[in-house]
Amino acid sequence: MTSNLWNGSWRGRAPAGDSHRRSREVISPSGGIMRSKFPSRKNGRLVHCEGMLELDAVHLFELHPRVARYREQPATVMFPDGGRLRRYTPDFEVELVSGKTILVEVKPETSMLDAEVRHKLEMVGAHLRRLDEAFVVLTDVELRRQPRQSNARSICRRASRVPPSRAAAAAVVSRLSAALPAALGLATALCDAEGRNVFSLMQLGLLRCELDAPLTADTPIHMISETDDGWFCLSQEHDF
Repeated sequence: MTSNLWNGSWRGRAPAGDSHRRSREVISPSGGIMRSKFPSRKNGRLVHCEGMLELDAVHLFELHPRVARYREQPATVMFPDGGRLRRYTPDFEVELVSGKTILVEVKPETSMLDAEVRHKLEMVGAHLRRLDEAFVVLTDVELRRQPRQSNARSICRRASRVPPSRAAAAAVVSRLSAALPAALGLATALCDAEGRNVFSLMQLGLLRCELDAPLTADTPIHMISETDDGWFCLSQEHDF
């Protein structure tokens, strides 16, 4: 895949992130697909989403501690299909903190019942395996699992617009370690007293909660250690 600049950080309404240009631009906004732009703190820029399911994926990428950054519609792949050479553009390229990159296709589960769609993705997957490229298809079954999706959206929405540096955030968590785990209400007050937003610390992968239960003031907030940095999993095959 082509390389890209992964630097900068979000600065209010003036993003200073990577200068990514999508390989597949939407020519016309016509049709029934909802298109939106998400202010990504991990990428320091607006991320373009085509459809609600891509937006669901973005919320989980933002919160996943093993996802360092991601970009939408990365480089186009040419793959063989019988006697033809076909074109395919993944929905996302995800870079993990380990340095591993994964190409991600986002598809409704109902689309996977279509023989043509399934055949194309099988051909794409086989071609990428030959190139030693990681590839995964994420469907609404995984991306819209509740209450995890609602919790992810809530955390992203309530996090600070401008996140603290990781060093500053880690210093706060270290000072609060003796008081953790603590209920979300108390953890919020403790972080506020330090001038930090508890949800920003969660988005930075320093704190975590149980995402498969509704988020309330009594939800226990824990520190994330090196042994449990998985927090939640989108693909066991690729360990993220």
